[in-house]
Amino acid sequence: MNAPTADRGRRIVRLASSLSMIAALTLVVTGSAASAAVADASPRATARVDSAIISRGDLLTEPWRWPVPAPIRVVAPFRAPPTPFAAGHRGIDIEAAPAASVTAPAPGVVSFAGMVAGRPVVAIDHGDGVVSAIEPVVALVEAGASVAAGDAIGTVSTGGHCASGCVHFGVRVDGEYVSPYLFLGGLPRAVLLPSS
Repeated sequence: MNAPTADRGRRIVRLASSLSMIAALTLVVTGSAASAAVADASPRATARVDSAIISRGDLLTEPWRWPVPAPIRVVAPFRAPPTPFAAGHRGIDIEAAPAASVTAPAPGVVSFAGMVAGRPVVAIDHGDGVVSAIEPVVALVEAGASVAAGDAIGTVSTGGHCASGCVHFGVRVDGEYVSPYLFLGGLPRAVLLPSS
């Protein structure tokens, strides 16, 4: 083996080791949330998500709250599109009873409350480029209102791609959609109950 080929081989091994270490640290830092997002994400979207996690670690110190009451049942997961304008599912659909209360998942300022394409939407700016949006939700708040995690922001309505009895919950970081699981801390733990 000549010297340039040997140097190239060593660089590839070092790069692979570095990437493995970064992947391991990402999983340690974010736990199941990262694995939930990575499972459905393209490599390009995963890189954006990983950098968003690292640059916004302070936002992940406490997991967000689910925006609808328990029990939580995700009926459609986040599916990152392979390119920004390709098909995908840019959020999660959560089962919710019609007219159920919808709450703020984290503190922030309501950036929008109104109709988008014939369906009612509430969006909250959480700072540092992080915005959540929930639909269909008839707003109890107006744009500009400050909200704390758990504050009522509206009630479940109808409209959009979500069938009756469900809300769509999306999160954007610097304008790019990421999996809400990154902020929610993953799915709630399942509790098995006796059959009788």
